[in-house]
Amino acid sequence: MRKEAICYTAAELVELGKEQIPEEFQSAAQLVYSSPATLAYNSPGAEGFGVKRAGLSVPGSIMLIVAPGCCGRNTSSIAKIKGYGDRFFYLDMTDTDLVTARHLRKIPQAVKEIVDFQEEQGKHPSLVMICITCVDALLGTDMERVARKAEELAGLPVRPCYMYALTREGRKPPMVHVRQSLYELLPKQKKKGTSVNLMGFFAPLIDDCELYSQLRSIGVRNIRQISRCTSYEEFLKMGEANFNIVLHPEARAAAEDLLSRLDIPYVELTRLYQIDQIEKQYRAFGQAIGYEIESPVKKQEALDAVKALKTAHPDLTFTVGEAMNGNPFELALALVRYGFTVSEIYGTPAPEYYVYLDALAKLSPETKIYCNMEPTMLYYDSSTAKADVTIGKDAAFYHPDAAHIYWNEDIQPFGYAGVIRLMRAILEEVSP
Repeated sequence: MRKEAICYTAAELVELGKEQIPEEFQSAAQLVYSSPATLAYNSPGAEGFGVKRAGLSVPGSIMLIVAPGCCGRNTSSIAKIKGYGDRFFYLDMTDTDLVTARHLRKIPQAVKEIVDFQEEQGKHPSLVMICITCVDALLGTDMERVARKAEELAGLPVRPCYMYALTREGRKPPMVHVRQSLYELLPKQKKKGTSVNLMGFFAPLIDDCELYSQLRSIGVRNIRQISRCTSYEEFLKMGEANFNIVLHPEARAAAEDLLSRLDIPYVELTRLYQIDQIEKQYRAFGQAIGYEIESPVKKQEALDAVKALKTAHPDLTFTVGEAMNGNPFELALALVRYGFTVSEIYGTPAPEYYVYLDALAKLSPETKIYCNMEPTMLYYDSSTAKADVTIGKDAAFYHPDAAHIYWNEDIQPFGYAGVIRLMRAILEEVSP
């Protein structure tokens, strides 16, 4: 094994082309290194909104985790988060269960028991999520059938979610499936032209995001997000939406399902940090729905925030990771276009990201790109690149002496408001 971390410059990756992404950036082609980013970002049961927290997004829901003790143990840290302490229950799988699959017969009864227990405590769960792990993927368990049987016995909705790390690179990764599983609960109902859903995140957009005011200005009264629903009944009203706005590609499958099942169309908006691209996206969105969508005041605030940082600290050098609220290649491109230097990016190139890489290679061809999951990252040497500011938990790990902007809060930045907050957070961190 090489004794140095493998990297490619932006120019080298673009020269190879999106059809020839190096094997070092393909987790299915080699061993995977559990760097800080993989522990926090990729693991379905890790911090943030992994499968377990995501599965409990519906108000009043509880979860039965069916797993060997080693797989269920990390839930104890999630249970410490406010609001989750009494929502997790466990059905331990023994070695005999793994061989005979007898645990599948226990699940419906276990669901009934925890629902009865909740009722005795004066609580009335709205939904039971059954979370199972990789061992059931290997067994080929039909969890949909098990969930239906549990639903008949317990008398309330029961849905499965899968903590299958080994399907992360597949057609329907865990975080894609859990979104679809939740939105499948929505019943067909009469549509209301004044209702819109924001899909994609398990926490709401920041309160000052201009998307809210723009939607209200065209007559939208109900802007629903699963994270802002206060009851199961309110969640079900998401089925009356006139259209859905998909803010994260992992919600696309759920939106497609709602389109075919409930006839709710959808449009996709991407989180961007390039101000001119945000403006173009809003204009395209407006054309798609037949309205003018513009936020000149917020746009100017974003421009002013960038200018303030650039004026105060014109020579900042950044390193950008993927363990944060954004696409590392798009954010790096935005920073370079604003006149800053990006020495390194820690992220995994994908064909759809080359729209950013192509531009980055022209403006900053020597920017180095590392893959967090590449085993040679064990030998990463922080002295190989300058870093005044890091963005993302992983970038902070690699450059401990720099100023750190973790930028990974649950509440999601978006649009001009996201740019404003990021620029101001950086300015505050680097100013004396």
